[in-house]
Amino acid sequence: MKTVILALTLMLVSVTGSLALDVVDASITTRIVNREPLDSLNTVPAGTDQLYCFTRVNGATDDTWITHVWYCEDQELARVRLPVRSSSWRTWSSKRILPQWKGAWRVEVLDERGEPLLIVPFSIF
Repeated sequence: MKTVILALTLMLVSVTGSLALDVVDASITTRIVNREPLDSLNTVPAGTDQLYCFTRVNGATDDTWITHVWYCEDQELARVRLPVRSSSWRTWSSKRILPQWKGAWRVEVLDERGEPLLIVPFSIF
């Protein structure tokens, strides 16, 4: 019985660790320097080769994950799973950009259960 209670407690701690996640900063940037975004873009000039989605996450009480899902005009182009290993964590994903990929973009930031935490919209023209 004690083993069952311990297992249930550990499962509850694991679930609540990700429930408290809060994305306190997110941006699309052309570069990461010293673990910070170099710039924050809403509109990106066509011909840009690579972009990064930077996120700062607070509130994790245990190791967990977030996922960055990159979309161009509602078509999923990439899905990147990123670890969150402390209560204040900075992380980012990158995406190579092809010249023909113009229009409305977004990166959806999901928690480890796939629930949305934040959407970062931007455009490439």
